[in-house]
Amino acid sequence: MAVNVYRMSVTLRTNLAPAAPAVCCPDGLAVPLSRDAAEGIARTLKAVADPARLQLLALIKASPEGNACVCDLTEPLGLTQPTVSHHLKVLAEVGLVHRRRHGIWVRYSLNQDALDALAGLLR
Repeated sequence: MAVNVYRMSVTLRTNLAPAAPAVCCPDGLAVPLSRDAAEGIARTLKAVADPARLQLLALIKASPEGNACVCDLTEPLGLTQPTVSHHLKVLAEVGLVHRRRHGIWVRYSLNQDALDALAGLLR
């Protein structure tokens, strides 16, 4: 599914969820935003405004293989598996992480393009 956000089309795919909109604002905040673009960016900013989600992004980035399973993330955060799974679901819904099934396990990795777009928004 292609998602048009502001002036750029981005296509994201995961194995477990429908494509999620990515944050994209090629001119940062230098030009007016459409309502749809502003709402998409706000959803992403809300997702990363949670300390546990920021920690999850950092833990996944620091993982040796560049991806992690929920079981790798519960202990460092001191949170239960359902809570970590919920936070990962929120991050996946806004397109900041990819989910890939490996047998019975689900591995999470960063969507670097979406993170770069988010960082570019603030420049």
